Amino acid sequence: MKQLLVLLLVAATLLSEVGAAESKWLTDLPQAKEIAKKEKKQILMNFTGSDWCSWCVKIRKEVLDTKEFQEYAAKNLVLLELDFPNNKKSQTVELKKANAALQDEFKVSGFPTFVVLGSEGKEQGRQVGYLKGGIPAFLGKLDGFKAK
Repeated sequence: MKQLLVLLLVAATLLSEVGAAESKWLTDLPQAKEIAKKEKKQILMNFTGSDWCSWCVKIRKEVLDTKEFQEYAAKNLVLLELDFPNNKKSQTVELKKANAALQDEFKVSGFPTFVVLGSEGKEQGRQVGYLKGGIPAFLGKLDGFKAK
């Protein structure tokens, strides 16, 4: 009986760790704005080249995929990924067009670029390129945008 209890406890812990490391990245700005307004959260727009941009991959591993970021995001952010992969087959024509339009609207010319919008949809700040310092630097930057 004790072994079964220990096994269930370990399994529950592992499942909670897996769940914490996965966040819901939306791909639709109007939907993100609706949620942000309702929940009074900022929108973190991640302009990325997920399958070719080495800095994008690096910041995903060092920051975005961490438990600490996931917990912060759950409380403070609506996550929006705007991906520009080399493998275009993984995206619909509509998504490609929407991402390109947002890239133009927000004048994004390099990857990664993070744009933070307030709950009303107004830009509060941005981070262009890789940010050294890992999770403390990234969350510090995001917190700085809240003050604006």
